[in-house]
Order: sequence, then C-alpha cells, then structure tokens
Amino acid sequence: MTKVLIAGFKHETNTFCSLPADMNAYRARALYQEGEVRGNFLNTRTEIAAFLDFAKTEGWGIRHPIHANATPSGPVKKDVFDFVCDRILDCICDNEPFDAVLLCLHGAMVCEHTEDGEGELLGVIRGRLGPDVIVAATLDLHANVTDRMAELADILIPYRTYPHIDQYEVGLEVAGLVKRALNGEIKPVVTVRRGSMLDGVDHGRTTMPGPMTEMLKRAADLLSSPDILNVGICAGFPWADIHDAGPSVIVVSDGVKAAHGALAELLVQDIWYKRQISTIQTMSVDDAMLQVKAFVYSNKPIILADFSDNPGGGGYGDDIRLLRGMVEANLQNAAFAAIYDPVSANLCVENGLGAIVHLSLGGNTDPERDESFEVRGTVKAVTDGLFRLEGPMMSGLRVNIGTTVVVSIGGIDVLVTSSRSQVYDQMYFKHARIDPLLKSVIAVKSAHHFRAAFQPIAKEIILVDGGGVTSRNYCEREYKRVRRPIFPLDIF
Repeated sequence: MTKVLIAGFKHETNTFCSLPADMNAYRARALYQEGEVRGNFLNTRTEIAAFLDFAKTEGWGIRHPIHANATPSGPVKKDVFDFVCDRILDCICDNEPFDAVLLCLHGAMVCEHTEDGEGELLGVIRGRLGPDVIVAATLDLHANVTDRMAELADILIPYRTYPHIDQYEVGLEVAGLVKRALNGEIKPVVTVRRGSMLDGVDHGRTTMPGPMTEMLKRAADLLSSPDILNVGICAGFPWADIHDAGPSVIVVSDGVKAAHGALAELLVQDIWYKRQISTIQTMSVDDAMLQVKAFVYSNKPIILADFSDNPGGGGYGDDIRLLRGMVEANLQNAAFAAIYDPVSANLCVENGLGAIVHLSLGGNTDPERDESFEVRGTVKAVTDGLFRLEGPMMSGLRVNIGTTVVVSIGGIDVLVTSSRSQVYDQMYFKHARIDPLLKSVIAVKSAHHFRAAFQPIAKEIILVDGGGVTSRNYCEREYKRVRRPIFPLDIF
C-alpha cells in the first residue's frame, strides 16, 4: 500500500506587525492533531480535504499528524515551529517508511529564528526522509517562494485565484502529480525565479482583467509542452521584510532543463514590465464617507473594505478610524465586522443583552500607533463566535472568532470580537443575526477576500486606507533585509 503523510503548517507573516504568532494564536484559529485533522476538514473546500479525498480514492494509507494555522501577524515563535516539526517527525518515526508527503503551506512564513519558515520546515522533513521520498505542497498565491523551498520540494503549486476559491482544486492537482511521480511516469523538479519587485501582478487580483489574469493565461498556455507540469504565478507578500519577498514564477517540470529557468525568467520580465499597473484604488476615510453619502441607497448594500487594517494580512483588526468616520458621518442602517477587542466584548457580556454600555473601543494592540474610540451603545446580541463558512471560499470550514457581541452605536451594528479574523464570508454577520442584504452599508476588515461572498450582493465597493499596518505605503516603512534595489522602494 502506498503510504502518505499529510500535514499543514500555515502562516502569512507581516514583519511590521508587533503581534507574535505564538501557541495561543494557533489555538485561536487551527491547531488540530491526528483525528482532529480529518474531523475538521472533511467536506470542506480546502487543500487538506482534497488530499484526504484523493488518498481515499486511490486507497493510499495515510497519516495526518497535525494541521496548524494562525491568523497573519508577526513572526512565528520558535517553540511553535519546533512543536509542529516534532509532531511531523514523531509521525515519520512511528510509521515509516513513507512514499510521499503532502503539505498544505502558505509560503510567506517568517519565524523568529529564520526568515524562510517553509524552507526550514522542508529541510527538517527532507533531512529525515532523504532525497527519494516525494515531497509536494500547495502554496498561497501570496507566497514569497525561496530558492531553498524550490530545492527541497518536488512539487510546489500555488492557488490561481484571489480571493482563494480554488484551494480544493489545487490540492487535487498536487495529489495527482504525486500519484504520477509514484507510478514512475514523471520526475518532477521545481524551478523558481523572482525579479527586483516587492509587489507586482496587481497583488494577485483575479476578480477583474489585469496583470495577474494575463499572466495566468500565459502560464496556462505553456502547459501544452509535455515536460511542463505546472507554471505558478505568485504575487508575493510585500509586508515581509525578508530577502526573497515579492512576486515569483514557479515552474514544475518533468526533469531538469536549462530552458525551464529561462522560461521562468521570461515570465518574470513580463511581470516587471507591468509593475506599475494596478486595479487597486483606495481612498481616505473622509473621501469614502463623502462618496457613501452621495449614493442613492437601493436594495443592495454599499461595501466598505478596511484595506489597511486587514487581519488577513497581519492587521491588528482594532483600528477604529473607519468606524469613527462612519459614526461621525451619521450613517444609518449599517453594520461593521469586526473590531477586535476582547475586553470590550467581555464587558458587554457582563452587562447583558439590552444594556447601554460605555466602551473604549479598539486601539489596544499598539496604543502608541492607534487610539481608542470612546462610544456609547446598546448590546444587541451575544454569540460564542462559532459557525461554518457558507460562501465560495473554504465553504464548510468551521470558524471560531471567540466571544462576539453586537453593539448598536448610532445607526451602526458593530461586531466586537475576542479573536482577530478577516471577514470573508456573510456568516460573520449572519451568525450574529445580522442580514447583510437588509443593510444599506456594510463595512468589513478585509482587503480583497471579502469579494468572494460580498461582491455579488454589492451596489458599490469602496476600499478604504486609513494608514493601518496593511496599508500599501511601502515606501514609508523601514525595510532592512529585502534585496536592493527593488521596486517600489527604489527609483527605476
């Protein structure tokens, strides 16, 4: 029987974020071991579910020691890295030999002891299993792919959609190539190239025509060559101050040829030529409020996306500038998800439903940078923050955002949570008995993933940059480790 190890270790690290990715951060989102992995991922639109389904169809014997994922933040603590590695190594020791390893990774993990988290993990696994066992992984479209990752893995395939709604399909694709490799049909090799860019290909956006969709079409056309197994385009994660941050091209080929590197270089040059093209248009809080007030309300809500405080990119989730603007603009029939503030959430729970509360809301993670918002509101709902996603992205996955309350502040229903989370599904509102379709204005802490679930119901979408940790003002940040010169930090 073919024997396969399946594991996941994810983190998108924003090195400018002061919150560490410690054990509590992983427990707050996903830290599953052994049978918990299958129980939490079966029947979901995720890579792990795809691996499990493919293995069952093929009759593979599988072990799944761990899946760990934390909301993006600062670097991963070494004890977390060691814990995950130990679980994987223990599984190998107890169950070897294995024929293959299937990994669900992000590709932009920075740890406190190494800036190449995935490369380090692959090195640990490869060091134990040797060079002959097939090691394959899925990657996020925003991976910062290093040379070491490419050297140590046989197969690396990133998502092709942003929002990421193809995770399951990419998982099946990776597993399919592993099967072919095990059958001796192919000998996969990974080649990666990157250019002098910190950001590019429209930051990976695929919801409209632009540089990323054009590059993906070019990549797909190259698959007609029999020795090209996959061509991946990664937009990179620019909020990571590491040497290899930025867009890259991954070629997975059947065997090594000089032409494969040249092909990747050619695609990188295309990304470079279009580096200035962007469909991302943000505006200040004040300008956003003027635009909202100018709209004639209809049966579809206006969506305000708090781009610069996106927990899905390492934002704190407690920046109150957009909320303050909405309150001062006296917006009515609005809802906001979510402000991360466990102290305020617990205070609301203690006072109970219907209570009028005075809160010093948000701005607690980095008081020197952000300020709190003194508000008076009414507690409208209290939930445990447990629900399953229903939208296109990761449908079926169980989510826990911790104790959550709805506080009515003026004409705005504000979700206050005890855990950080990006809002990319309508269930964030619905689980708290808020129907987004019945609101005139919906605000979300998200940069782009929200579009999967909210764009179909939106009258208009406005991206708001209030200057938070995930703002695109790269030139205002102090990069010390990234290779130089690099666009847009340096003049070209």
